[in-house]
Amino acid sequence: MTKKRRSPPELRSMFGSNLRKLAQDYPSISELSRQLGINRTQLNRYLSGESFPRPDVLGRICDFFGLDARILLEPVGIVGNTDDPLSGPFLSEFLGGAFKYVPEDMFRSGFYRFSRRSFIDPNRFVIGLIYVFREEHATFIRGFEARDAMLEQGLPDSKVTREFRGMVLSQEDGVACLVSRRGGMSGSYSYFSKVTSFENNYWLGYTTHTARERAENQRVVRVVCEHLGNNLGRALSAARTCGYCSAADLLPFHQRLLQTDKPFF
Repeated sequence: MTKKRRSPPELRSMFGSNLRKLAQDYPSISELSRQLGINRTQLNRYLSGESFPRPDVLGRICDFFGLDARILLEPVGIVGNTDDPLSGPFLSEFLGGAFKYVPEDMFRSGFYRFSRRSFIDPNRFVIGLIYVFREEHATFIRGFEARDAMLEQGLPDSKVTREFRGMVLSQEDGVACLVSRRGGMSGSYSYFSKVTSFENNYWLGYTTHTARERAENQRVVRVVCEHLGNNLGRALSAARTCGYCSAADLLPFHQRLLQTDKPFF
């Protein structure tokens, strides 16, 4: 039995419906058209089902959303990449959009210096460096554990074992980061919201460590992130200060935001 052949109006209608659903994850049609590199007037015609994109433009749209040409024939919940749970129909409306779009002004690309209380020694603090970047429509994070922290725990201090990577999610009043070490050996969940400052380059929040409860360890601590921009020299200078330190060694504004004399609730 052969399937019913879709008419051009039916194809345009399905494509428009799918595109409207995908566009809900973005703050405006103007922003989506900018990221897609498609004229806003033309994009509105696709959204309304009035027009259909050329093959090269269709390919660009499919690549951007991580879909394939079935976007013309089936509802987008079915078309989603079943190999990726976040793109599947069960989670796409709950987590998919949060991963797909994080506005630049919400959490900028570039290097960040962060400081927090140590998870394993509450009397010391950790200074670190992370790099945030965007690739297509996702926002990623990468960094390395401090070498002395690894050695103190009896762990290898090679670059491979110290590296961690993750993704940034858009939240209602800030951003969240899901981060893991290679092989999923351990991870963390962090939340940040922007802090008023002279250069508008500070974020304050908390981070949680995936570890069993122990009386001597903390699993949730405050964390401060300071955006350093994309200047490699400034990042390398900050990297030289990474590792363990005392509260007195923290930068004054970091110390103030961390409220080092107060417990975290």
